[in-house]
Order: sequence, then C-alpha cells, then structure tokens
Amino acid sequence: MQKTSTREIGQEDERWTTILARDNKFDGKFVFAVQSTGIYCKPSCPARHPRKGNVVFFSSPEEAEKSGFRPCKRCHPRLVQRSKRIEMVDSVCRYIEINLNRKLTLSELSAHAHVSPYHLQRIFKRTVGISTRQYAETRRVAKMKRLLRGGQTVTRAQYDAGFSSRSRIYEKMPNQLGMSPGVFRRGGIGLQIDYAIVDCPLGRLLVGATERGICAVYMGDSDSAVESALSKEYPAARLNRDDHRLREYLPIIMNYFAGRDSTLSLPLDVQATTFQWKVWKEIHSIPYGRTSTYSKIAAKMGTPKAARAVARACATNPTSLVIPCHRVIGEDGSLHGYRWGNKRKQALLELEQARRA
Repeated sequence: MQKTSTREIGQEDERWTTILARDNKFDGKFVFAVQSTGIYCKPSCPARHPRKGNVVFFSSPEEAEKSGFRPCKRCHPRLVQRSKRIEMVDSVCRYIEINLNRKLTLSELSAHAHVSPYHLQRIFKRTVGISTRQYAETRRVAKMKRLLRGGQTVTRAQYDAGFSSRSRIYEKMPNQLGMSPGVFRRGGIGLQIDYAIVDCPLGRLLVGATERGICAVYMGDSDSAVESALSKEYPAARLNRDDHRLREYLPIIMNYFAGRDSTLSLPLDVQATTFQWKVWKEIHSIPYGRTSTYSKIAAKMGTPKAARAVARACATNPTSLVIPCHRVIGEDGSLHGYRWGNKRKQALLELEQARRA
C-alpha cells in the first residue's frame, strides 16, 4: 500500500482550507473532485461543501477527467483553466514583445510566468502553435518588416528588431521574408516583379515572379482585381506585366487545370513566418483530389490546438494552386475563408475529383 507523505498531507490541508474559503485566487491552480457524485470543481465553487473524506485533488481538469470525473455545470472548471492558461500565454507574449532587443531564455520567461520551463513550453506551444523561441523570432521578423517599410536602413532596423548581427538576419529571415531584408524594405522597394494575366476556368489568373521564383498566384474576376491585390502586397515594388518572362511557369500552372500536372513543384519567393512555412509544407503534401482539415494539419505539426492558426496560414497563402490550400476544409466538410472565394474553392475541389476519377 502506497504511503502518503507528510508534504502531500500538508498540501491537501492547504487546498481544503482554500476550498472552505472559496478563494478564487487558486482557480486554475488545481481542481477537487467529489467521489460520491463523480463531479470535479474549481476551488471557489459556490456549491455546498462536500465531506473532506470524499474529496480528491487533481492538478488539472484533464487529470480529473482521466480518472472518470465530470466537470461541474455550476462553476465550469474547464473554462477557468483555459482562461488562466490564455492569460499566462498572453502575459508571456507581451513580455517577449517588450524585450525583443535582447536575448530571452526559457528560464527567464518561465520565471515571469511563475511556472516551470517545461510547463510553460508545453502550454505555450499548445496554445500558440509554436515554441517561445519561434514566437520571439517571428515577432522580430515582423518588427523588422515594419521598420523597413518605414524607411529605416537594414543596419538600423536589424538592431532595433533585436537581431545581433547581419548574419543572424540572413540566417533567420530567408524563409520568412522571402526576399532579402534590403529588398523587402518599404513594401519591396527596388524589387521587380514580372507578372502575366491569363484566362483560366475560374476567371482571370495572375502569376507573378521575382528572379528567385513565384511570389503570387492570384485569381479574380478582372485584370484590375488581381493587379490591385499584387500592388497591395508589394506597394513599392516595380510591377511589370510581361507574358514572355513568365513562359516557363504559365504552361505548368495551366496544365493543372487540364489535370496534366497535379504537383506544381515550382520555386517560390514568398513572405512567411516559420509557422506558415510548416503549414504550407503540410498542405503541399495533400494528394491531388484529396482533402484534409485544419485540425488534422495542426495535429500532424504536433500542435493539435492550433487549428485556427492553420486556417490563418491558409488565408494568407499568396500562391494558390502551387500551395493548394483549397484542399483544406472544415471538420464537417464545409468550406471556409478561401482567399479567392469559396465558389472557386468548391470548383477546384470538383475539378480535381473529376480529373482523379
């Protein structure tokens, strides 16, 4: 028979005192379950107090439910736990953003959150979808983008954004800015994007490319609509319509509509965060004519709670078809937030299913 230590007895006594006082400061720190009812509650639950001998304690709602207990419908302990976690993660995010100009360690962040490093990393990744280090990296990139758009030099922007050296920028940013920091400055100043517009089964199709690869595949009802989208993405770039320049890419993309090229393995030069690139990589692996869901992609990435973040990454994909985000649907089979309209999303899915059959 397992013995209960003096420390555990003391902790249980403290928790019982908290329950008797209905102290809401401890909501989210632990839950208590009543063996006679099979229900677990938060410490401040207003319901009648149970007998102490019938009470068992758990560190989280998940632990209580694994032991067969149900959440109390009066105090809703799960909502409290979720709220506390979100508050903690929000606090850590704000702390990171305030201190981007210096190196942050997991130990420092966990001390700020008053939890262990392991607990912080687990909860942060589950909530945000990426680690604390990756979050700091993406915020530094986002800050540098703003500074470059505002006209700062690359050297000044790199230090203001928290990068310790020029080499650190080029180490961290190629997959996030797409083009180099100097080229991205002020919305693509100094950058030339050649583009072509052609008819496709879903309207007008714009394909844009830099010297490094494709940066835009847009669909719309008119030339002006797709050109406006490109101009908004790169307000300071030199936009040059050149059907001849895109001759190596256009036939491949048009073959997709004919069902003759289902992979579209083309070079890309796009702006993205680390998380977006991970999502897009998973999307690119979805077979032609098949679909996946936001939650399944999040689970494959090891971040099962990040379905909404996956949906945002789909909505910001600038290279439709090449990164086939139309193949990602809701759990119930519904279509959500396709950048070029859900009618086009449905048409693409039907086209692939017909060609595959």
